[in-house]
Parts: sequence; structure tokens; C-alpha cells
Amino acid sequence: MATMSKRFVMPQSEAHTGGCQCGAVRFRVTRLGRPSICHCRMCQKAFGGFFGPLVTAHNAIWTRGEPKWFQSSNAARRAFCGECGTPLAYETRFGLELAIGTFDDPTVAAPEIQVNPRDRQPFFQQLTSLPVRDEESDEWRDFMAGIHSNQHPDHDTADWPPAGAE
Repeated sequence: MATMSKRFVMPQSEAHTGGCQCGAVRFRVTRLGRPSICHCRMCQKAFGGFFGPLVTAHNAIWTRGEPKWFQSSNAARRAFCGECGTPLAYETRFGLELAIGTFDDPTVAAPEIQVNPRDRQPFFQQLTSLPVRDEESDEWRDFMAGIHSNQHPDHDTADWPPAGAE
């Protein structure tokens, strides 16, 4: 299987960056292929969701840390952060795909196709018609005001976690 090289350095202005939730693993990629959402059962389990949002990645490198890998089948392996568990990538003999939600700007890879529709959950088509929770209540505003995120910011940083953080 192809692996990401740590030797190739590309200009930041030509690249898309991203990484895991805790910041232990970061990547940079210069060219993206077709973004998709995969409904296969393995992607559902790997992402802990109803589908796996993935985009083909060309010329990708790990810029901080290295992911851990799980051989999810005889044909594919999946990368994740060994510190926080964030799903990062899917790799087969056809190449590497990165998890769209891990990009600093996920809008660079808006899905264009759905794959493996036989495994799509039966309620998937109705998800956008579900009621929306009222986020204007005092209780919700008080809850949100008390949150301090330990998540890595949506951009590269020289060091992480910041000095003084636990």
C-alpha cells in the first residue's frame, strides 16, 4: 500500500491542511480528488456515524506526528490518532483518502458522490427534515458559555498543546 512520505515539502499556499482533534497528528496535501460519502458498514463503524466522508489525497504528507493504522480488511487500512482516536484516513492499493471533517477548512472537499448505497441507513434521506433544537434558550446559552475547548485550532501551530496547557 502507498504511504505518505515525510520527505516532500510543499509550499503552504498551495496546500490544504488538517489534523486530528487533539493536534498530535497533522497533514498537508497539495491536490484533492473526488470527495465522497461512503455508506459501507466499515466506514460507519470507523467514523462512529452514518457514513464516512472521504476525499482522495494526492501528494499528502504527515506534518506532525504519525497516525496509528488498523487493517480493517484484506484490502484496506485506516489511520487514526493514537492519542484522541480521530479517524484520519483510509488507504487501499488505489491510494489514500483523508477524512473530510479533519481538514482545517472542510469546505474544500464538499462531497460530490455517495458510494456503497446498499449499506446506507434507511433513515439517512430524512435526516435534514428532523426538527432543530432551540439554541436560543437561556439554559443552552449558559451551557455553551461555560465550555472551554481543548481541541486543536483549525490551522497549523508551531507547538501543541500550547505552553501551560495540560
